[in-house]
Parts: sequence; C-alpha cells; structure tokens
Amino acid sequence: MPYVQIPKDLTKVKSKLLLNLTKRQLVCFSLAAVVGLPFYFLTKGAIGTSFAALGMLVIMLPCFFAALYEKDGQPFEKFIITYITARYLRKRTRPYQTQNMYAYLQEQVDARKEEKRLAKQTKQNAAKRPARKAAAGPRRTGKKR
Repeated sequence: MPYVQIPKDLTKVKSKLLLNLTKRQLVCFSLAAVVGLPFYFLTKGAIGTSFAALGMLVIMLPCFFAALYEKDGQPFEKFIITYITARYLRKRTRPYQTQNMYAYLQEQVDARKEEKRLAKQTKQNAAKRPARKAAAGPRRTGKKR
C-alpha cells in the first residue's frame, strides 16, 4: 500500500498552480522574465553576450529573491512593510504603562498618615510654647516720665 506523508502544520502547505510553483512565485518569475529578457536582447550587441547575461541576472535577482524569500511565514513584501513601519515610521520606544489601582490606594494611605503626623506635630509644638498673655492696651515705647 502506498504511503503518503501528511504535514502536521497545514498553514505551511501552499497551493501549487503550474510547474509546482505558487501563484506568487509565478508572478515574480514572469515579471523577472519580462524585465530581464528584453534587457539581454537589447544589450547583447552593444556590450557582448557575457556582460548582457550578467546584467540580465543582476536585474532579475530582486524578483527571484522576492519570489522565494519568506521569514516567519510572511512573504518578502509584507516583511519589508512591517520592518519599515517598525523601524522608521513609529516611535522606537513604546513604554508599557498600566493604571495601577494599588498605587493610587497606597498614595491615599500615605497622604492620611502624613496628615496625622503633621497634626500630631503641631499639637506637640503648641503644647511646648508658653501661652501668650493678653495685651492690656497698646504698647508704649519711648521714655518713661
């Protein structure tokens, strides 16, 4: 009986269209051919076939790279957009901030303790000071007669 291996993670399975290539790969390879082949045929007479083939290869390589590169399940275009957005368009530091209700309650408790301490301190200072005598009238300054 024939044995067929079934992958455990079905998200990695890609549907193939033609020549065991995905639709994305077919589009990228076609774009590379549309750009590279005219370059070769138009320049092989002027710069020679070896340099024309080398130039065609250099022009086609970015399309090949875009067709085959994939990082963390993202194709090249999505990865580049994510990288540019995170690196240049957004703020570099994104602090994590929460509303700590415990800290708010603790501040209230500390404020009450401080109020009690200040009230107690003013009572102690008032007890240490001698009582003032009431003035009988306006004070006179100058020589006595």
